[in-house]
Amino acid sequence: QVQLVESGGGLVQAGDSLRLSCAASGRTLSSYIMGWFRQAPGKEREFVAAITWSGGTTYDANSVKGRFTISRDKGSSTVYLQRNSLKPEDTAIYYCAAGTGTIWRASTYDYWGQGTQVTVSS
Repeated sequence: QVQLVESGGGLVQAGDSLRLSCAASGRTLSSYIMGWFRQAPGKEREFVAAITWSGGTTYDANSVKGRFTISRDKGSSTVYLQRNSLKPEDTAIYYCAAGTGTIWRASTYDYWGQGTQVTVSS
């Protein structure tokens, strides 16, 4: 089992920056891909970014490329999502997930955090 706890959400203004954190615990993460997804009201859960825990290879959705950066700290077992130049359309619940399947497909992730709300005002 892997437990994931997100933090860092809140209300921000358009153009602001915000970093989300995901603290992982439980079994070793060496074989996992750590992903961030988001879900806006009335929409499906959307892939945002992912990173391989062992090698640190990153993947970004086209919608956030250049604005969001995913990273991980092995020492603290934490995954981060640095988000810059936030837009109102970035408003969503952001979820951290761990899995071993297709990077962009939510259904292939095995473990999920409870989510953290991010609201971007214009």
